[in-house]
Amino acid sequence: MSVGKSVRLFLADGTPGGLLTAEIMNWTGHVAAAPRSDLGALLKRPEASRTGIYILLGDDPESMGGSLAYIDEGDDVAKRLYYHSRNEDQGGKDFWDRAIVLTSKDTNLTKAHARYLESRFISLAIEANRSRLTNGTAPPLLPLPESDVSDMEYFVAQAKIVLPVLGVNIFRTTTTTTRQPSGPTDVVAPTDPSISPIFEMFVKKYGIRAMAQEVDGEFTVRKGSMARLSFTENSSNYELLHDELLKSGQLVQDGEDTAVFAQDIVFRSPSAAAAIVAGRAANGRVEWRIPGTGLSFGSWQNQDVESNFGGNES
Repeated sequence: MSVGKSVRLFLADGTPGGLLTAEIMNWTGHVAAAPRSDLGALLKRPEASRTGIYILLGDDPESMGGSLAYIDEGDDVAKRLYYHSRNEDQGGKDFWDRAIVLTSKDTNLTKAHARYLESRFISLAIEANRSRLTNGTAPPLLPLPESDVSDMEYFVAQAKIVLPVLGVNIFRTTTTTTRQPSGPTDVVAPTDPSISPIFEMFVKKYGIRAMAQEVDGEFTVRKGSMARLSFTENSSNYELLHDELLKSGQLVQDGEDTAVFAQDIVFRSPSAAAAIVAGRAANGRVEWRIPGTGLSFGSWQNQDVESNFGGNES
């Protein structure tokens, strides 16, 4: 059974695009985020002068809709952010347009804690592969006492809950069900309510079979799924996405007309995923179906709605 979380957001200037803070009840961590234009206000906040972690985010010019990220730690985060706010010819960084600061409300984070967290967050970002890091490789984990490691891992777990609420998804991983259906009547139903059953899609003409799941509200096509090698429709955003996936190596040619997903890939919608698989525009709510039952993704989504409200039509 999943346990709910209460995330408290505070819009410091009363606008959704400005400086904001986020906290979770009974968590000593504190998150502050601001666009670069509000960096001055962020640096004035007391938590910005504490020991902690900071993340710089910006658009990646080398990918379609991708992001660049830089993750670091500091004894005084505000000083580090001020340094990075300068022009590149002065030693700063130009790519970023948003800063995220993670500190502790009880000021108990030490330099050793921050270096541990830096290493963990960089490793998580590399594993999630949702952004291009300008850091390079992650520094090795410092050998902390066992109790400190436990505390820091709890800090990481809570941060991974808060950050996506702020639109920071660079640490989100796609934990899917690993067992394949053993036959047409075997439907793998995950116990985690944030993970859907496995859905299949076929393009019979080319012998293509793809598998996907909805994980934590995101539609994820699984590694090893197949797709068309070429896109049959021109002037389409999906065609641009298809080309980008091939260029980046996330889709790899596997035959004369087919390609294979080299990793789990998250899509904005089931229709975007279906279009990449089919090489044409496709309705993902209809195309993706549960093996054995034939239940479409759209019908699966509406099950609770139908069961609770389907008989109440007037």
